[in-house]
Amino acid sequence: MGSLTHIEVLLPELRAYARALCDRPETAEDLVQDAVERALRTEDRPDRIAEFRPWMFRVIRNLRYDELRKRRVRREYIAKEKRLYEQGIWAQDHARDVLFRLSFERMPAEEREILFLIDVMGLRYSEAAEIIGVAIGTIMSRVSRAREALRDEMDVETEHTTKRDC
Repeated sequence: MGSLTHIEVLLPELRAYARALCDRPETAEDLVQDAVERALRTEDRPDRIAEFRPWMFRVIRNLRYDELRKRRVRREYIAKEKRLYEQGIWAQDHARDVLFRLSFERMPAEEREILFLIDVMGLRYSEAAEIIGVAIGTIMSRVSRAREALRDEMDVETEHTTKRDC
């Protein structure tokens, strides 16, 4: 039996599991579709249905919790921006955000990528390692170096801005 046949057999169970994880049926259906797409794209998926079944449940679960984590990060960001705006700190923070974005854009692509995956998207080191195709230890050292480079770049930009304002 191939993966497509496994999916056809497991589809009712996959939908039921997704519905248990999601608050809306359409969200559950989207989740199942994303999991099926991922399963079909993945080359190293299990061949036997006894292994394929729990693997698919894990895919659904991981996709769901990744989405929830992304929502939480976005919600926290929006709440922080709203709070700063209401406190009148927004203008100061906005200037710092502009400085951050300018510094971020000047960084080499490899450093921007790792900071985006870890700090902006909120991925775990293991997820970033899988995406980039390197060991977790490599991710950890790249993140550390990229953060330091960003701080240095922001310090340089702050010095330039301060000198221009004088």
